[in-house]
Amino acid sequence: MSREPSQPSAASAAADPFATIDVERLRSGHGVKWGSLAPGTIGAWVADMDFGIPPAVRESVIRMAEREDFGYPYWPGEDPVVEAFEERMAGRHGWRPDPGRTRVFADVLQILQVMVEYATEPGDGVAIHVPSYPPFLASIARSGRRIVPLPMVRQEAGWGFSADGLAGRLREQGCRMLVLVNPHNPTGRVLTRGELVSLAEVAGELDLVVLADEIHADLVFAPHRHVPFASLGPATAARTITTTSATKAFNIAGLRCAVAHIGPDRVRDALARAPLDYFGTPGILGRVATVAAWRRSDAWLEALLRTLEGNRLMIEEWVRALPWEPRYHSPQGTYLSWLDFTGSPYGTDAPAGHLERLARVKLTEGADFSQETAVDTSAFARLNFATSPSNLREVLTRIAEASPPG
Repeated sequence: MSREPSQPSAASAAADPFATIDVERLRSGHGVKWGSLAPGTIGAWVADMDFGIPPAVRESVIRMAEREDFGYPYWPGEDPVVEAFEERMAGRHGWRPDPGRTRVFADVLQILQVMVEYATEPGDGVAIHVPSYPPFLASIARSGRRIVPLPMVRQEAGWGFSADGLAGRLREQGCRMLVLVNPHNPTGRVLTRGELVSLAEVAGELDLVVLADEIHADLVFAPHRHVPFASLGPATAARTITTTSATKAFNIAGLRCAVAHIGPDRVRDALARAPLDYFGTPGILGRVATVAAWRRSDAWLEALLRTLEGNRLMIEEWVRALPWEPRYHSPQGTYLSWLDFTGSPYGTDAPAGHLERLARVKLTEGADFSQETAVDTSAFARLNFATSPSNLREVLTRIAEASPPG
């Protein structure tokens, strides 16, 4: 019988901040993931976590509030967000960004929109792996560029893509940019160095600007390892715009702070000529939270990853017990599962919608991840497992036990 996830006790929350979630807090706040849902429906869709935030982030934000420090941002010398980004890339991911090439923006979607405008022209092709994050697809289409889908295909070892003849295909489509989301949303693939090198060779042959969205880089499960695209060598770095943020790994999406390291000289120079403040700037809270996340919250992140790994294994076990064959590949990174409902009682037409009505669980509809393209992902749904083990168990139980649509 379906039930509301249990509420945490103060003692359990203090002992393990990931063991339980506070459903009342989630439902009564301003977050869309739970606040927009009907009573009794569990949110497992938008890529926010159900947990709180790292203590260092909380302390930094509270300190700013106590100081009533909400004026225009200013720091003498180097921007601390840029410094923290450069330190993290070198220390955690083995890549040293070139100095003087990093700018701070509001979020990764804004960075995509800006870079598409400055690196391509209307009518140009923009290649991107599909399925893909729906706002990226919508943004590329609205900009007047043509989406050139690189279909992710199911392989024996997991989701992948075909690099055979890729340069010729992209040349025929008039591509001027490659948008590379790695770790990949929604499949959870963490691309290998070999796969990245094959893409770098194509980008070099066609002189493509590469926008590398690496926002999930800190959310990778062993033995997989994130390889920054710009780390593949000087020639690749010179054509790569690397974008990332602390928002996914540290649960601070609403604070709006992201960075872009801009390798191509022509793009960097064009942005430098843009009117002052044309792109806006994140406020103080987003900046101090980002610095606290990247510099002082790794212990929290490691505990989070242990919980996410347990949840990932729980989904694997659940999949094996399903009465239909889901052909499931467990994600290598992110906290997102890409579920195929082709053989399920829910059919291939909007399974997430059926589950919201019948199981009172909201997932993200698979068709959204291939909008504006000919790729068909209508039989899929994305499940967000960044929640407590007990809540995830309830989500999976509801899906398995729901009556199929009549």
